[in-house]
Amino acid sequence: IFSLDHVMEHKYDFDLIYITERIISVSFPPALEEQRYRSNLREVAQMLKSKHEDKYLFYPRTLSRYIKLHKNFGWPDLHAPPLDKICSICKAMETWLNSDSQHVAVLHYQALSTLTMRKFCEDKVAASLQPSQKRYIHYFSGLLSGTIKMNSNTLFLHHVLLPAIPTFESGGGYQPFLKIYQSMQLVYTSGIYSLHGASGTQKICITLEPALLLKGDVMVKCYHKHLQGGERDVVFRVQFHTCTIHSTQLWFSKDELDEAWRDERFPFEASVEFVFSSSPEKIKGRETYRNNADVAVDYSISDPIVRWDSYENFNLQYEDSLEGIKVS
Repeated sequence: IFSLDHVMEHKYDFDLIYITERIISVSFPPALEEQRYRSNLREVAQMLKSKHEDKYLFYPRTLSRYIKLHKNFGWPDLHAPPLDKICSICKAMETWLNSDSQHVAVLHYQALSTLTMRKFCEDKVAASLQPSQKRYIHYFSGLLSGTIKMNSNTLFLHHVLLPAIPTFESGGGYQPFLKIYQSMQLVYTSGIYSLHGASGTQKICITLEPALLLKGDVMVKCYHKHLQGGERDVVFRVQFHTCTIHSTQLWFSKDELDEAWRDERFPFEASVEFVFSSSPEKIKGRETYRNNADVAVDYSISDPIVRWDSYENFNLQYEDSLEGIKVS
């Protein structure tokens, strides 16, 4: 039997907090070594079983190295979960908790080291969230309250306007390119846009031809390709859901962009703009969406730095040998 003395005698790499009597939070350091993570997860299961017998169930919140453990509700660390998965998690937890008054739900974290969610204290949670995560919380809240209306209209993306940041790389130089994902599947990679030295250009326009049909959860990730050295940096990442878009233009300021919101290289006043329509046809009257002569484009995207997709294997399912752990 797992006793309090046993807990006190051992040092663990996790925090286990009772948010309520029936909702528990378990968090792990993000860089925890694999074998130690596995061992600690077993210890958690023993603790829960000693108090709750078999009436506990894990609800994974982020992608771990044990993808099978998270196969129902997994998503990458520090990213917003798809809107349908938020609904699925809440529904699954509600069903589990309502089926037996002794049932407890365990929220499992690995992306954040000390997130407790005690009494859902937003002031503590918000400081650790990326802007897209906050956006999806707002989506879910709005859908529940009825303040956000679902838009089921067809949506085509024609242009993405990026801020020109000629000094993004130390010493000067800016070579942005985009990757666009739907449901974590890569659907578009842009050419590499180059802006070198001093320039009067304020915006870089990436035009998608043909226009890209978007539906559901969308993630846009902008990279800067280093001028030398074969590396790339993330400029920003942004996630949104098309059902919440009710106009032809969508803007995100610096504090609404993942990664960029705390990057000093990204100007405070800069923003990213998306231009949509309900048709794949070119938008009339939008001839102003053109780049100046000082913006060059390389459409040859065979460079492995550009081709590399960091989410390519996200949906692969691997066997996991953890036993005695009940997961949703």
